[in-house]
Formats: sequence, C-alpha cells, structure tokens
Amino acid sequence: MAVNLVRSARLFADTGYAYAARASAGDLIFTAGACPLDKRGKVVAPGDLIAQTRQALANLRTALEDSAAAIEDVVKTTVYVASSDRGELAAAFDEVAAFFGDHDVPSTLLGVAVLGYAGQLVEIEAIAVQPSPARRAAASQTATPPVGE
Repeated sequence: MAVNLVRSARLFADTGYAYAARASAGDLIFTAGACPLDKRGKVVAPGDLIAQTRQALANLRTALEDSAAAIEDVVKTTVYVASSDRGELAAAFDEVAAFFGDHDVPSTLLGVAVLGYAGQLVEIEAIAVQPSPARRAAASQTATPPVGE
C-alpha cells in the first residue's frame, strides 16, 4: 500500500480517523471538490444531506478511478457541509467514514455558509497518492477515457 495511516498513542484514540498519513511512493492526486451532481450537472436530492453525501462520494470514487487510483490511495479528505448544525456535520461525516471503512484517513470537517451550486449541502475533496506503476497500468485498463479521446 502506498498510504500508511499514522495513529498516535499520545493523542485521543476515539477520533474515528487517523491523525496523519504518510505516502511512501507515487505521484500526488489532488481532486476538485466532489459535488452531489448527476451526469447532467444537476444537484441530486435537494434538502437531503445523506443522499447528497453519498452522491459526492460516488463522484469522488469516479474521479479517483479515472486518475488510476482507489479509495485506499487517499491520504487526506476535506468535507464541507453547508450548515452550522454540528449534528448535520456529524451525519455527513458518518457517511464519509462508512465509505472509507478501515481506511480512516485524516480528514477535516467544516461547516460553511454556502457552497457553489444552488441547493448543494456537501462537497468533498481528497488528496491521494497514485499507486505503483504496475497497479496504475492495471487500473488504466478499466478507467474511462476522457471525453474526446
């Protein structure tokens, strides 16, 4: 694995994510914020934070796959939630945590006033490390080519 999650015995153990990550090899991938958009560019599920979080995560997975990376290659995430309600922030983060499973990367969770699209409640960006050349070559065999190629 190119990503090694760091957990410190000297810091609070019940955070639900690693405190740091160390990337051992490969090129860095910086994603744009994954938004809860469908293939037509429309915000899905207006007013439904959970459905929007799931769509944003699905879109994040696609962006990573098209970069020849996977969820396990993510080093850090930032989750933006258009809310000042800590319960809503926690609900969105619970979806993110479930999505990443045991790969509980360092993450920043922010409540913000507004996001870019009308009705948008969540946005998720990630930093990943591209895997080894052999794994990258295998992944590129299944990646969707960019439009126009």
